[in-house]
Amino acid sequence: MMRAHLIQEPGNLAGVRHIILVLSGKGGVGKSTISTELALALRHTGKKVGILDVDLCGPSIPRMLRAQGRAVHQGDSGWVPVFVDREQSISLVSVGFLLEQPDEALVWRGPRKNALIKQFVSDVAWGQLDYLVVDTPPGTSDEHMAVVDALRPYSPLGALVVTTPQAVSVGDVRRELTFCRKVGLRVIGLVENMSGFVCPHCSECTNVFSKGGGEELARHAGVPFLGSVPLDPELTRSLEDGRDFIQDFPDSPAFPALSSIAQKILSETPVGLS
Repeated sequence: MMRAHLIQEPGNLAGVRHIILVLSGKGGVGKSTISTELALALRHTGKKVGILDVDLCGPSIPRMLRAQGRAVHQGDSGWVPVFVDREQSISLVSVGFLLEQPDEALVWRGPRKNALIKQFVSDVAWGQLDYLVVDTPPGTSDEHMAVVDALRPYSPLGALVVTTPQAVSVGDVRRELTFCRKVGLRVIGLVENMSGFVCPHCSECTNVFSKGGGEELARHAGVPFLGSVPLDPELTRSLEDGRDFIQDFPDSPAFPALSSIAQKILSETPVGLS
């Protein structure tokens, strides 16, 4: 069972109950998609959720939540995140908000990137949140060490690790699990994304990228398997258009998988702020 923490550390994360890092061993596995949909699914259960997008070279979450062109601004307690819904139940901070142009590349060396990550952790005024979802870059780089070190005083719940089914991805994610063990970051569970394509016409499932690699890896590594999310054109369309997939596509093949992942996390954490 997951431990519940009400953060006692001073500072702008003091009101955050649970911190989840979303990791992967390689790019292109849908880590930002899982981060976004997890946040939306938690929001639809009545939780207040923040998303910290520290994928410095590929900050895609502002587009997924239709928040491009928005900006964080300085308040009395620090940077004020962007609220992506009218109820202010999802707040977002992304390096994408700091770029002058959406196609601008962040050409920084490691120390400057690490300094920005630490500033995101310490200087954003999140307020009261049930969950903070941290979308990280792919791999096991300096940025990951900076994120883990900056968040360690706040006792994060742990890591949600994303893979796709094929052996190349599973091999890289195995190294990500090793990284988590070495830095003392508990693995909440593993998600297999792009796990088959369900035809919208005949409902037959085709395993485009093989199937079951993530579940087998979870079993061998001794970590919980949280579920398989199929390839879903409606999910892709909702992300491209910045729509709320959880609200708009309840009959989609990916909906029950994403909802189940959120429910498994909720079932192991206590009642939140709501």
